[in-house]
Amino acid sequence: MTSVILTDGGMGQELVRRSKSEPTPLWSAKVLIDEPELVRDLHAEFIRAGARVITINTYSATPERLAREGAEDLFKPLQKRGIELARQARDEAGDTAIAGCLSPLFGSYAPALTISFEDTLDIYRRIVAEQADGVDLFLCETMASAEEARAAVTAASESGKPVWVSWTLADHGTPRLRSGETIAAAVNALDDLPVAARLLNCCRPEAIAAALPELVALDGQVGAYANGFTSVGALKHGGTADVLHARHDLDPQAYADQAIGWVDVGVGIVGGCCEVGPAHIAALRDRLTRAGHQISGVF
Repeated sequence: MTSVILTDGGMGQELVRRSKSEPTPLWSAKVLIDEPELVRDLHAEFIRAGARVITINTYSATPERLAREGAEDLFKPLQKRGIELARQARDEAGDTAIAGCLSPLFGSYAPALTISFEDTLDIYRRIVAEQADGVDLFLCETMASAEEARAAVTAASESGKPVWVSWTLADHGTPRLRSGETIAAAVNALDDLPVAARLLNCCRPEAIAAALPELVALDGQVGAYANGFTSVGALKHGGTADVLHARHDLDPQAYADQAIGWVDVGVGIVGGCCEVGPAHIAALRDRLTRAGHQISGVF
């Protein structure tokens, strides 16, 4: 029997669907202010669906994104609110670990939008300082380049909390980060840092399946959580996520089929990203259980 950690699914697209407001470039962060009950309730649904790790809903609440929209003064309040709502959901729905969120500073899938490594590190340190006391681990997610991941992991590791790092891949072709770098190069860039798990996320499940043999062969804890988009090409810097469209061939059972395949090749952490909701996580929980796997937490 294999022990598998089951995480939550994607918050942003699900909140866009549930919200009464039009999507904005701040994506899911605005919901923290205007409709906090949606965030709390969605966290709770993922926990009831079987998730043993949930990530706080601060993906788009980075200083750069907030400053771009004239809302930089909301940085600390949004970080605090994200933690509070995740903790409320845990109190309501059951035991789960809460992951802090270190996301791309400028936007997803945009490795060319960079500032210096030291400036990037300083911003990640600001985010870690706001989250560290309220989370159980840090998830550096949707990292599109080796340097971006190194800055995020460096800042997260200074908290003393466990650190997971997750890279996003080009959706087609030979497995590569969206920067064009190899998986081996991305892993090697973190050789001197304490990484508890290496993951792949926010790309097509087929891209993850193609890349996993290489990542699993490098040893250590490995995880994966895909998105359900037809393509991410329409999302531009400062744009809104409603320009992206969901695939129609990745219903909960089809997604579970993909994820079970990842577990079969050695993945020990599975969940979902954009367009993967509570029903998908519940279906994955059931499939894992039927296959004889034990669903575990991180501690």
